[in-house]
Amino acid sequence: MQRRNFLVAAAALPAAPRAALALDWLSSGSGSAAPLSGAREWINAAPLDLEALRGKVVLIDFWTYSCINCLRTLPYLKAWAAKYREAGLVVVGVHTPEFDFEKSSANVRQAVRDLAIDYPVAVDSDYTIWNAWRNRAWPALYFVDAEGRLRHQQYGEGHYEELERLIQSLLRERGEARVPVGIATPAGDGTQAAGGPGRVLTPETYVGYGQAEGAAVPLLPDRTQSYALPQRLSFNQWAFAGPWRVERERAVAQAAGARVSYRFGARDLHMVLGPGDQPARFHVLLDGKPPGANHGSDTDAQGTGSVDRLKLFQLLRLAGANRDRVFEIEFLTPGVQAFAFTFG
Repeated sequence: MQRRNFLVAAAALPAAPRAALALDWLSSGSGSAAPLSGAREWINAAPLDLEALRGKVVLIDFWTYSCINCLRTLPYLKAWAAKYREAGLVVVGVHTPEFDFEKSSANVRQAVRDLAIDYPVAVDSDYTIWNAWRNRAWPALYFVDAEGRLRHQQYGEGHYEELERLIQSLLRERGEARVPVGIATPAGDGTQAAGGPGRVLTPETYVGYGQAEGAAVPLLPDRTQSYALPQRLSFNQWAFAGPWRVERERAVAQAAGARVSYRFGARDLHMVLGPGDQPARFHVLLDGKPPGANHGSDTDAQGTGSVDRLKLFQLLRLAGANRDRVFEIEFLTPGVQAFAFTFG
């Protein structure tokens, strides 16, 4: 929980002045970078070694595919990888899982395809690379110069202009005479779109009993229980309705019609969800009505959608200002797995 809490707080902060950036967001140093060995497998490349990449500028991104902050960083990473590849930049993704389903190499390969990532990705399901780098957050960006020295790092999203200028500087430092100029401004879609301008009032929330917070009704561990919504949720409270089995990391809907409701304050509402034995249909309400123009990229104006794989789903993107709203989702197919809410 601490890793994601850090990112929620970081994402809500205003951009730091450039003069303060090196102290507040980036750590400078001249030590040797840690190794990239120990991945279960590599996607889009043979196993990479930093020693073999000497002479290149390397940007390493620790990420996990259900993390909204990681997804919103991807448009910039993909743009930089393409823009500076010929000038000597190598972008490397290190996928280190938060949830058990993200340990599956097949699931990571599917996510890399879905997200159109073409740079190398290490499948770090055993945390070998994470621990070697002493990493502590998603996303985390590490910048290694052409001599193999770790020069800068950043935890969390944002500050993209400053980071791109850093890439340009490191490429010039290696003697590259044809470094592309200008600043990339990619526009992400859906879960990769930039976060909202307003303050996020509701924290990321897990629904498995291992880290659950804010539940209006006590959760019964590892047993099927029929839950009832309270008459009124307090702000930042949530509750199940219908039969659910709540496990340490997830909750599983035991029948069609199982629901979850959340009273929240944010522009975007996402859930990490997965199907059971078959794709699962769902219906979303905002303040008791279909979301209309406030629907997310994984729903339509009537609030309908389908859970067809384990991933982060964008269910709402509010057209107006962040304020006190009530969300409800009803699953029309049993077996749906719910892991977490994230907001933006």
